[in-house]
Amino acid sequence: MTSPRPAYSRVLLKLSGEALMGSQGFGIDGATVERIAGEVAGLRELGIETALVIGGGNIYRGLTGAGRGTDRVAGDHMGMLATVINSLALQDALEKREIQTRVLSAIEMRALAEPFIRRRAIRHLEKGRVVIMAAGTGNPYFTTDSAAALRAMEVKAEVLLKATRVDGIYSADPEKFPDATRYERVTYQEVLEKRLKVMDSTAISLCMDNNLPIIVFNLARPGNIRRVVLGEKVGSIVEA
Repeated sequence: MTSPRPAYSRVLLKLSGEALMGSQGFGIDGATVERIAGEVAGLRELGIETALVIGGGNIYRGLTGAGRGTDRVAGDHMGMLATVINSLALQDALEKREIQTRVLSAIEMRALAEPFIRRRAIRHLEKGRVVIMAAGTGNPYFTTDSAAALRAMEVKAEVLLKATRVDGIYSADPEKFPDATRYERVTYQEVLEKRLKVMDSTAISLCMDNNLPIIVFNLARPGNIRRVVLGEKVGSIVEA
């Protein structure tokens, strides 16, 4: 029996910080991290070079802090540190599965992670290591969605996989509006014009300018990551 042939050889998976919370309202749920690590390990078993960017909203969100009086730049730096915590948690879960992993941080912290250097990141991917890119872009006012789009292009990923709590792109939040329309395919321009909540406009514009497809899918359904990379019709796709 022949092994399934992946549709992609190098991908970047974007996870929100909230994805690590599980059913909790805050922090990191160990069982959820273990499940995600298992799915990422499955990508390596398929021979797919895998990079990840994780948000920090389960611990701290800079924009929320700014609304409560925290200086925006300070708040964004705090959010970047939260992404490092999440990255280390996923690294630990992956390495318990004997998956070689490297955390590369946009903010230098050599005791915990390597500094992000594009060529080094690509070399790690070529050697079969899972690369987790932390601390966003290292700059305030940029979301981890923008960081994911930027890093995907820097490491020459073939697709950006956006893992969410819903099964694709909708005209409105389906958790609040049950009659929202679901799109199987949408263009970058439509996302911007209709203000669809896929990723922020900076991230969408980066992907549009560089023709990088985005697949939005439900992370909560076990096996979805594998289905996406095998080319099954899962979730929604944003392309030209």
